Amino acid sequence: MFIRQPFDEFLEMKYERTTENSVKVTLPIKPLFVNSIGVIHGGIISTLADVALCNTIAPDANGKQTVVTVDLTVTFIKAAKSEFLTARAFALKKGRSLTHADCMIHDDQDNLVAKAKAVLFNQ
Repeated sequence: MFIRQPFDEFLEMKYERTTENSVKVTLPIKPLFVNSIGVIHGGIISTLADVALCNTIAPDANGKQTVVTVDLTVTFIKAAKSEFLTARAFALKKGRSLTHADCMIHDDQDNLVAKAKAVLFNQ
């Protein structure tokens, strides 16, 4: 099960759980997501990372997230021009109150375009 949010549905994200604590999230790219120099906007990439990272921890029985982002760091590696982006995220350590998670984002040619890490608060 994944977090159910209208925003994620609006963006048409597709989810796949790869292990108990890891996910693959794919985002199809729309012209609206491309900035004035012709590459995918960093805010879109950051949103994809945040969604993937929060989905590393399963939601509750009603599809509500059980973690919220406390800290998100995104490092942009390469300008992204792509039909879709894929985020692969995994929880590194889940403690009593905080979870640490990492994410790698690739373009449709499997080039690394960004990496992210987050500290998530366990609700």
